[in-house]
Amino acid sequence: MGLGGRSERSAPVDVPARVELARQAERIGRNPVAASSPDGVYVGWAMLGDDPDDVAFHVYRDGERLTDEPLTGSTNLVDPDGDATSTYRVSTVVDGTERWATGELGVWDGQTLDIPLDRPADGTTKDGQPYTYSANDASVADLDGDGAYEYVVKWYPSNAKDNSLSGYTGSTYLDAYELDGTRLWRIDLGVNIRSGAHYTQFQVFDYDGDGRAETIVRTADGTVDGTGEVIGDADADFRNSSGYVLSGPEYLTVFDGVTGAAVDTVDYVPARGSVGAWGDSYGNRVDRFLAGTAYLDGQTPSAIFSRGYYTRSVVAAFDFDGEHLTRRWVFDSDEAGSEHAGQGNHSLSVADVDGDQRDEVVFGSMTLDDDGTVLHNTRLGHGDAQHVSDFDPSRPGLEVFSVHEEMGASGNRGATFRDAGSGEVLWSIPATSDTGRGAMGDIDPRHPGAEGWANPTERRVVAADGEVLSTTIPAANFLTWWDGDLLREIGDHDFDRPADVGVPTVAKWDWEEGRSVELYRAEGTSTSNSTKGNVALQADLFGDWREEIVARTQDSSALRISTTVIPTEHRLRSLMSDSQYRLAVAWQNTGYNQPPHPSYFLGDGMTTPDAPRPAYTTDAVAGNVVWSEDATYREGDVVEHDGALYSALWHTAGETPGTTSWGAWAETGPAADPAPACDAAWWTPSAVFTAGDRAVADGTVWEARWWTRNQQPGASPWGPWQEVGSC
Repeated sequence: MGLGGRSERSAPVDVPARVELARQAERIGRNPVAASSPDGVYVGWAMLGDDPDDVAFHVYRDGERLTDEPLTGSTNLVDPDGDATSTYRVSTVVDGTERWATGELGVWDGQTLDIPLDRPADGTTKDGQPYTYSANDASVADLDGDGAYEYVVKWYPSNAKDNSLSGYTGSTYLDAYELDGTRLWRIDLGVNIRSGAHYTQFQVFDYDGDGRAETIVRTADGTVDGTGEVIGDADADFRNSSGYVLSGPEYLTVFDGVTGAAVDTVDYVPARGSVGAWGDSYGNRVDRFLAGTAYLDGQTPSAIFSRGYYTRSVVAAFDFDGEHLTRRWVFDSDEAGSEHAGQGNHSLSVADVDGDQRDEVVFGSMTLDDDGTVLHNTRLGHGDAQHVSDFDPSRPGLEVFSVHEEMGASGNRGATFRDAGSGEVLWSIPATSDTGRGAMGDIDPRHPGAEGWANPTERRVVAADGEVLSTTIPAANFLTWWDGDLLREIGDHDFDRPADVGVPTVAKWDWEEGRSVELYRAEGTSTSNSTKGNVALQADLFGDWREEIVARTQDSSALRISTTVIPTEHRLRSLMSDSQYRLAVAWQNTGYNQPPHPSYFLGDGMTTPDAPRPAYTTDAVAGNVVWSEDATYREGDVVEHDGALYSALWHTAGETPGTTSWGAWAETGPAADPAPACDAAWWTPSAVFTAGDRAVADGTVWEARWWTRNQQPGASPWGPWQEVGSC
């Protein structure tokens, strides 16, 4: 007790406990890859979101273990003795127990894999102009619940139009494909959905949490779903003489991931209303659409669809419960205030910018809170490119790097680096005219955090703290994690202007010489969207944490996936296990495609990010235990060895399964097919059966009359087996 004696008791203070929200998430496997490389065979696999921090891995080739000790520092290796005929398999080691983590892998021919596509037939517009199709943007999700990604592809007619250009277009199609090229469905959006970069933004995500993703997109009368059913009036044609669709109903439809069937259709919000209310009367600004997916409640995903960003801007959020689409909220700049008009970009980003575990919609120069109200508005106006991540790890929270088109609104700032939570401008790059390109990522290890650059009047590479590093800049198109270090590479294309198409490239920024050094060229493939030069998709799809690029072949006969074969010593969880990155892959096809960024700083000098807290929609399936000569097994333990499953009949150590039919191990069947289709077990010589047990041998079902082991069914009419059917 102090000299002052006992004081009055303070009033109790309520300190609310922070509830950690877990986000509904798809469960995807390790997506392993084995690819030929100049140094042998590169093998990579994913560290998953719910893996223990200390998980370790072994790698096998042709059944023989390559790793003397389990790998803990990376999730890849190069096997110098592997070749095109080799097969690989990866196992995990957790708490001393080794389990298979993948099936057997064949080796890719080089570092690419093609998904065959079924290109739509050529067509002719109503005014007699021919057109053809090419594959355009793509997205991925697990459509059928098998734990692997399917690919949804948008088909683009050769007469697709920017909104500013008149003319008829062919229909836009959406296809879904398995990795082997099996087409699951095709959706024809029909003549009342005009084709062009700003008209069709599609979202592919598991919204209802059943383990299978849906596709949500704007539709109209005449849209044909994946089963051939027509939405609305099949004969309706609302195109005017200039090719624009400025009348007639518009819908939002959710399609089943497996069949492509329309599950529910509602009116599209925001509605078109008066065309002139959006900034012009001929149909340009009224049909500027964006889309995304966000965890607005911090736990379940909602679909975001919008209309307008040059003037009036309306954003709507929808939820899907498996049967019905319901509107969560609508933001309308006409109602919120005219100061919120004209702040949208040609894309959007989704991130938890205020740290409340719920996502915000970064709508260009304005950010909407999770409830659809304005979190902040910088009033910097419209722009083309935008990047959101923890670019400056010395500061709390996330940052935004955006470029700006309207110098009057931006105050002659071509690009700004801002606090994502408050909108405060931390530094900027000056300009006197529209700044159409900008990018941000860690490309220079000499300076903490990421660097930003843009194509305004004054070209600059600027460090996270605002220091100008160079007036020579790399391409400001895409960013790709490709080589072995933590810096991000420059994604771009070698553009052929007369052909209006480019070849995708990945380059390393030489920060000392101020130039890009090409690392990879995706020969035989093409970028999309003219000078925008984006691949169909970029995401962490195979192998370790680094990214793949997916581009159409030049004739659109396939999507070609390119993966890196450069080894890395760095170990990170799959980028797709980071919610912000996964959502960015979902909205990547929106408007002017932007590269995905995670919620943490990924670059030189980074700290290991916290493990995510996913609420997976399906349970994990533990791999079979790998038999080890050094382990001790008890009665009932099950192991896999040489492609078969074995159960221990008694305590055993050092005995190799399958070496004798009378030993401690009873073979229960092939690992790939542990149980027959009928109600019986596989017969094997070492398995033990008692009276009444049924077993399948050579397609015939047998029932045991008494205890038996190593007695072939049908070998003797006097033996223990009685034939009872077929299987």
